Amino acid sequence: MKHGRFHRFAVAAAAAAALLAGTAAVPAHASAPTPLRTGLSPFGANDWNCKPSAEHPAPVVLVHATGTTAALNWINLSPMLADAGYCVFAFDYGATLLSLGLYGGIGDIPASARTMADFVDRVLRTTGAEKVDVVGHSQGGMMPNYYLKRLGGADKVRTLIGLSPSNHGTTSNGLGTLAENLRLTGWVTGYFDLIQAPAFGQQSSESPFMKSLFADGDTVPGIRYVVIQTAHDKVITPYTNAFLQGENVTNILIQDQCPGNPVGHIGMFADGPTMQNVLNALGPNVPNFQPACTGYGPPL
Repeated sequence: MKHGRFHRFAVAAAAAAALLAGTAAVPAHASAPTPLRTGLSPFGANDWNCKPSAEHPAPVVLVHATGTTAALNWINLSPMLADAGYCVFAFDYGATLLSLGLYGGIGDIPASARTMADFVDRVLRTTGAEKVDVVGHSQGGMMPNYYLKRLGGADKVRTLIGLSPSNHGTTSNGLGTLAENLRLTGWVTGYFDLIQAPAFGQQSSESPFMKSLFADGDTVPGIRYVVIQTAHDKVITPYTNAFLQGENVTNILIQDQCPGNPVGHIGMFADGPTMQNVLNALGPNVPNFQPACTGYGPPL
């Protein structure tokens, strides 16, 4: 299935995900994870009979962003990868009582990383593969770092590709920095814990979680890292916080390739040049790859 067939639906899906994330009611808090009601997989994903080929020996695990689901986030990329011959898998994580079972990515990030660890083990066990490649959007590009660094995931992952990942957190256009200067970071984090959305506070650039996660460096040996970011990111601020430093890291700014691309943070999952970069990174890995500058994602 080609990218263009899903583009308009993808834009609507992004808007729906953002709306859900912003309008959910706030129930009494609880610590237990809440499963999603839908349990839907994106097109092309979670065929548990799929066996990796010699051309594509590593299954691809897709990790969705904050405030959405795997089915919404990967409606473009999942069928593209499946059509290209990859075994594709995707999971939901991080739902709490706040999300009413409608979306995920807002729960405690270490707990979400444990969900990922269990899922990757199932993928490897079922497919017989030695390692997986991981593609994540926003929190989904950052959270796997906890899995790699703290949960033994480095032995099971070959490549980590992040689309506008929340590496190094966000200042939320300066609000996080202001909270730190006013010594309010603890209060803000506590508020998000109270309403059952700790991932928001943990993704602040000044949060204890974020500082601890990268205190020992950005990367771990043996993993290939690719970061694909947009200069128009208004969620991860400054946008350069997405980038990683270290050996075996490739940082790509989409506007360096396509200066007129207006894509924003959410729109990365529906952006033609971004999808082309992912396919290149997973496949031929051509140095200095230049995508066709067409099929831009929305400026959201």
